[in-house]
Amino acid sequence: MPDRALPDRALPDHPGPDHPGPDHPERRVAAKERRIPEATVARLPVYYRALLETAEQRVGTVSSERLAELAGVNAAKVRKDLSYLGSYGTRGVGYDVEYLLHEISRELGLTHDWPVAIVGVGNLGQALANYRGFGVRGFRVVALVDADEAKVGQRAGGLVIEPLAELPRLVGERAITIGIIATPAHAAQEVADQLVGAGVTSILNFAPAVVTVPEGVSMRKVDLAIELQILSFYQSRKPGPNGGRAVKERVE
Repeated sequence: MPDRALPDRALPDHPGPDHPGPDHPERRVAAKERRIPEATVARLPVYYRALLETAEQRVGTVSSERLAELAGVNAAKVRKDLSYLGSYGTRGVGYDVEYLLHEISRELGLTHDWPVAIVGVGNLGQALANYRGFGVRGFRVVALVDADEAKVGQRAGGLVIEPLAELPRLVGERAITIGIIATPAHAAQEVADQLVGAGVTSILNFAPAVVTVPEGVSMRKVDLAIELQILSFYQSRKPGPNGGRAVKERVE
């Protein structure tokens, strides 16, 4: 089904005779005045990825139903989420893919260049350092830091590993805004404290530990073990030869 007709207050992506276009100041101000819910913010990167895939297929427009299918949500939620950005699909046409990519990029801050430091250059840290997907999305790894003197001076991902003691200098000189913690669990809180002390206000924590940060510092946690445990929960309830019940029966 095409996107629904919009109420009169809606500003469509493609201007008509009675509506301002997408770059009109009225539209930009209206979008900025909205407070975007956290749940919507969490879905914006999913929409962004789906739109990138759509753009790569040289598709110019996408309906809310199709975007919902690609993102794994329902169409009503897509329309609601995108309305916070001031983006409304045109009835019978849908959303302009390139323009919507631009809007989500701007909202997520992907139009900026964000210097990143990785603290902890073990197996995970090296894998992150060598990952090329960060750079193309605006996240430029500019420093690798480790407390192990044996690693200092070695190279990973095209960068020289530097000592943890140099973190404040590196943050200042390289304008580092985001810190990634890839240390063992026992060191995570201390590293977070040092990142905050050096002036970093956004932290992504890969360490399997609960880390606290002061108000004003954004913290996101990626716990691979928890994600696997959630998969285990669902897998154990699936019937068939690979389901948890069948495995249990074979063991017994």
